[in-house]
Amino acid sequence: MTTSNYASERETDEGRVFTVTGGDWDTIVAGTDPINDERIVVNMGPQHPSTHGVLRLILELEGETVREARSVVGYLHTGIEKNLEYRNWVQGSTFVTRMDYLAPIFNETAYALAVEKLLGITDDITERATTIRVLMMELNRISSHLVWLATTGMELGAISIMLYGFREREYILDIFETITGLRMNHAYVRPGGVAQDVPDEAIVKIREFLKMMPKKLKEYEDLLSGQPIWTERTKNVAVLDVTGCVALGITGPVLRSAGLAWDLRKTMPYCGYENYEFDVPTHPDGDVWGRYQVRLAEIRESMKLVEQALDRLRPGPVMVADRKIAWPAQLAIGVDGMGNSLEHVAKIMGQSMESLIHHFKLVTEGFRVPPGQVYVAIEAPRGELGVHAVSDGGTRPYRVHYREPSFVNLQALPAMAEGGLIADVIAGGASLDPVMGGCDR
Repeated sequence: MTTSNYASERETDEGRVFTVTGGDWDTIVAGTDPINDERIVVNMGPQHPSTHGVLRLILELEGETVREARSVVGYLHTGIEKNLEYRNWVQGSTFVTRMDYLAPIFNETAYALAVEKLLGITDDITERATTIRVLMMELNRISSHLVWLATTGMELGAISIMLYGFREREYILDIFETITGLRMNHAYVRPGGVAQDVPDEAIVKIREFLKMMPKKLKEYEDLLSGQPIWTERTKNVAVLDVTGCVALGITGPVLRSAGLAWDLRKTMPYCGYENYEFDVPTHPDGDVWGRYQVRLAEIRESMKLVEQALDRLRPGPVMVADRKIAWPAQLAIGVDGMGNSLEHVAKIMGQSMESLIHHFKLVTEGFRVPPGQVYVAIEAPRGELGVHAVSDGGTRPYRVHYREPSFVNLQALPAMAEGGLIADVIAGGASLDPVMGGCDR
């Protein structure tokens, strides 16, 4: 094996080591690794049906065993963060809501909290607006976890749970449509409060949902938890212990399923979460089964939070009183559903000229935000969602960067997959619950 091209090989704690000074690397490896030719590289994606969005995995396989796994992201890149630099601060809400499209309310709330912190109006947000934010976020957390349960079930062969998960999610999307006018991409939570109040019709729908959902959760567990195929495909699969999670910066249900009760709603409260009663579910095993158990438990805790938020709703404004910041939110829609009603336009035009000018400038130019930078983090369905917002004193953001949990959590995939079977790559990847719209943004 030793030739003039190579120094003598030596054994180390890491295995056999060569110092290559020339020649062909494949020739060396083939001479020392008897199964080198049996390893193949498989591209899983970027359009594999079992990936959550457009994700590419490059897997080096030895038989069905994964020897190396690499994640390739960027296929769903939309340039949202860059686009924010060319829109005013309020218009930014319509961009950030489209990042993690399964958790739009969280994207909007984190952004709004960051802008409000820059403006110094955090304490001026009305109690009703803050309560509505909690209400909407917890409903959104339930709908996001239902999509996770539905799609993960399908990927592991449980077709029925796919249908049931999306069926129950429809209830929440109907509630969102009643409140915001849209099923997704709402731009509802805005700097200063929320776009409009919650109608009584939506309150009735939410209470009906809270009555119906516990029975549905029990049905999910009856369907899956005792099913031998489901337990075989989830228990002791894609294990990542708490040390690995902390080392990789993993947060959310994946971290809590490894035993660490780290939840920003408890550890670093925002939006008044310190005044709500709820538990932080954990699981000791750090496997796919544990992540399944934690997410089901989180749905139950979110239902408790929604009920408390409904009880806390007190009459009052949903936008700050400062008219130099408060975006004209109470818009009356015309009969065509496409623009302002004539009565609303007449009301604006019928006010003083100064009021009309101010309205025009606020909508077209936006308000100015004092120079500075802030970081605000909230507990999204996938983990810590952080916003680093920088202002240069203008009407548009200088820079907004998101610490997106899908992007960070994907680092765990090689640690989960390498040494396991290729079939378990799907289970492990699904258990991370990545949304590539948030990852690539």
